[in-house]
Amino acid sequence: MDDAEMDLYIEAGKVAARVLAQGVRDVREGVPVLSLVERVEGMVIDAGAGLAFPLNVSRNEDAAHDTASRGDERVFGHGDVVKIDLGVHLGGHIADCAATVDLGDHGGLVEASREGLERALDRVRPGVTTGELGALVQQSIESRGFRPVANLTGHGLSPYMIHTPPNIPNVGFQGGAVLCEGMVVAIEPFATTGSGQVSEKPRTEIFQQVAARPVRLPAARRVLEEVRGRRGMPFSRRWLSDPRPDIPLASLAREGILRRYPVLADTPGSLVSQAEHTLIVTGDGCLVTTR
Repeated sequence: MDDAEMDLYIEAGKVAARVLAQGVRDVREGVPVLSLVERVEGMVIDAGAGLAFPLNVSRNEDAAHDTASRGDERVFGHGDVVKIDLGVHLGGHIADCAATVDLGDHGGLVEASREGLERALDRVRPGVTTGELGALVQQSIESRGFRPVANLTGHGLSPYMIHTPPNIPNVGFQGGAVLCEGMVVAIEPFATTGSGQVSEKPRTEIFQQVAARPVRLPAARRVLEEVRGRRGMPFSRRWLSDPRPDIPLASLAREGILRRYPVLADTPGSLVSQAEHTLIVTGDGCLVTTR
């Protein structure tokens, strides 16, 4: 990448780190989920940046892809394990970061994902394989008595694209993609008290346009017009002007124009923690943009 692109990634990371830190401080018992989400998303806009995806707020066994709905009445409760996953972009150059807030007595679980992240970051340099990074994450999490979530991974980032190769696993294996100087990747360990496998729940609040073709339904055309400026980055049902967008969203998903992002959860009653940073691979290590 050239210097201008590097500067955009770094500046997006600074905004993301600052906003995420404030969002973490704002998660408290009794706080409405919707007000927290709107406040954090608003801070990104006020900073002159854009949202790479809707703020993810996933609680307890829910690991990823939850966000507030329009009129959401949920509040944070005692004992909740709250994952805050934030994506910020400047001109499509994305910073993706996450942290876990413990509203109970689950410090070991929170530390497990955080330690796995730090060990992986320390190992990043050109020539290292993604399998090696996954082994470090897995060892860190299992040493604390928890399981890594095997079917969630970190990922590469490129302009306006939040998931590109390489995948960064949370479990070790031989081989994998080889890191190269200039790669932009997000490493995001998940630790769980459950099975170590997530599955889809019925709840879906996040969508992404993945194809472009003519549609007949006027309401569907209006949805596509509203999200055109996203350039393929995910959006929230809550962001649409139509107060009842279920029919056009379902139609666009059936036609393969939109991708659905259902909430991903481990077994009921389990708890999941997450930690995430975005980094740029350098000649002798990495530059973490979201610290």
